[in-house]
Amino acid sequence: MQRTTPPRPLDVEALFPELAAYRGTTTRLHPRPGRPGATASSVGGPLLWPADEPWPVCRENHDRVRGRRPADIHRRRQVLAAAWAREHAPGPTEEERELLDELHREHRLSEAAATDPLPMIGLAQLYRRDVPDLPAGPDDCDLLQVFWCPFGAHGASGHGLEPHLRWRRSWEVGRVLTAPPQPPVVGSDGFLPEPCALHPEQVVTYPFAGLLPEELCARIDAWEDALEAEAERTAAQPAGDGNRAEPPRYQYDLSIPPGWRVGGFASWHATDPYPMDCLTCGAPMHLLLTIDSSEWDGGSRSWRSLQDQERSAHHVATPTEVVVGRWGELNVFACPRDPEHPHRWSIQ
Repeated sequence: MQRTTPPRPLDVEALFPELAAYRGTTTRLHPRPGRPGATASSVGGPLLWPADEPWPVCRENHDRVRGRRPADIHRRRQVLAAAWAREHAPGPTEEERELLDELHREHRLSEAAATDPLPMIGLAQLYRRDVPDLPAGPDDCDLLQVFWCPFGAHGASGHGLEPHLRWRRSWEVGRVLTAPPQPPVVGSDGFLPEPCALHPEQVVTYPFAGLLPEELCARIDAWEDALEAEAERTAAQPAGDGNRAEPPRYQYDLSIPPGWRVGGFASWHATDPYPMDCLTCGAPMHLLLTIDSSEWDGGSRSWRSLQDQERSAHHVATPTEVVVGRWGELNVFACPRDPEHPHRWSIQ
């Protein structure tokens, strides 16, 4: 089913005509549970991977001998979904709770070492034919495949992620790998995606406010403050019931949509913006892909698709079951001059 983003609460360019010069597009991927095939764009689905090509592995020295088994994670999600879907007495029974506790148990691999090659998790694949804002890959590549290590123990901090992106020409793939290697355990349930079909939709987007000209950003802040003050005055009036609607905000309603998306502008809501330049050629990098922990939250409900308005928020907001850090988002950047230059990323 196609997903459609509701119209924005107001025309932000009518209020701030200068924004027209910064207008861009981004493709919301709208992942939803499904059974995608290897020839489809997907999150957590089978990848179009050549049978004779080595699967990506993580070789960084970090603890990967203790965690939860992928099969247990998938099974636990199924049990929980079925339990809460029951019309009568929804929620896990005592018997199901015992099973859920067992499936959530961590396991230690006595035969594994911290330096053993660890199969990465196939996170997503995107075909250019499906995703309007996906840029051209190197040498006419039309397929982007995304992996990450199932342990967040990388880099100098010891808490970083390890994404890995691979471009390929889909028409050159012959025999497809049907049983890719899997890590025996993962560090957290959120590293393991559930299979999701995509429903790409291109929408208009604008830059993060802190990256706009200072004068324009100040005017947007003043406009938001005025709306908030008016809403508080209205709620305080004797006839008011105290249940006022939240006024629209540039960050949460008018500029950058939440959820998995391709292209557009990165949000910097968790940190101050900092330069994201190519480490090879110095060019300012463009946002390639956003991997988000949820499709929307309490502050971004206005982006919830029209087709999902009546559905349970639990099933709509977290379809992939992927969690980035502490329920954040991973922004992956690419060099506009040469897509083969190493990618960079930030967590927000």
